[in-house]
Amino acid sequence: MVGTIALTKLRRDQMDISQLASELRLHPSITSKLSICDAVDGLHIGPESVGIPGDDAAFLQRSDGGFDLLAGEGFIPSFVNDDPWFAGWCGIMVNVSDIAAMGGRAIGVVDQIWAPNAGIAKPLLTGLRDAAVAYGVSILGGHTNFSASELNLAVSIFGRADKLITSFDAQPGDVLIAAIDHRGSYRNFDNFFAAGNRLPEELRADLELLPQLAEDGLVRAGKDISQGGMIGTALMLAECSGVGIDIDIARIKPPEHIGVVRWMRSFPSFGFLLSVSPQHVIEVQRRFAERGITAQAIGSINQNTSIDLSFDGRSTPFWNYQETAYLGLGKREACYA
Repeated sequence: MVGTIALTKLRRDQMDISQLASELRLHPSITSKLSICDAVDGLHIGPESVGIPGDDAAFLQRSDGGFDLLAGEGFIPSFVNDDPWFAGWCGIMVNVSDIAAMGGRAIGVVDQIWAPNAGIAKPLLTGLRDAAVAYGVSILGGHTNFSASELNLAVSIFGRADKLITSFDAQPGDVLIAAIDHRGSYRNFDNFFAAGNRLPEELRADLELLPQLAEDGLVRAGKDISQGGMIGTALMLAECSGVGIDIDIARIKPPEHIGVVRWMRSFPSFGFLLSVSPQHVIEVQRRFAERGITAQAIGSINQNTSIDLSFDGRSTPFWNYQETAYLGLGKREACYA
């Protein structure tokens, strides 16, 4: 199976990209995002709403020209109960990543914790505290319920940006870069945990790359690689920007002993998809390489409405969002410079 063997060990005639596309398209981590359409409909929000739903964080422009950023994450109970410490860590990690994906810097978080008692909540609280210290972000307060039926968590974050990276500005002709820290291993499910091997000052410097790229005008658009992995994130980026993306499977080099299918759906602790003008690709890759982060040019942006997978001269569609909406959000004109 392609999903259990690293791509580099496959002969070219063994790669069935139609099977690969089908396996990814039907995976729960990809299909779970379809519920966003129902939420969008229920809340009556869309492309013209304040903050542009579909981005990694909502933004509000300030009078000084900068932006306030707001984001939040609620967790699946089974994930929280499977590994409470890691869930607490992720409560901070995924939120600071969402702020960085927008070209911003985190200011502080508030948490919402449910547990049957304080003892059961302790590892979750420890994970939150450990990650907050590591990433240098303050826990400002929150809500606590220690009489709930089970353990669960939600975390919200506030940040600021001088210049934004959004999901709505990818343009045909851009190069799609996957910047992922490969120095890790799977913690549970498809969560690839590289942050555990990094010092606090390293984690902070890694995230600082994103606002620096935004402020230097080197990134056109981008997203944090979230649940659904790089393939699901690429689909969200394409639908938001109203573009198509061709992903070259041969350019995706997973860490050793990880199959390409699992890697494409994995949720890395540090991972971003960036839409970059061709003249800036080398500089963007250089900056990530200086931090020991792998930044692979895995595809190209086009004028179509689908994500297509290609390999060795063959191509197959993964998802056409014009035929089947993924987020239920269309492209809107940017309201910022």
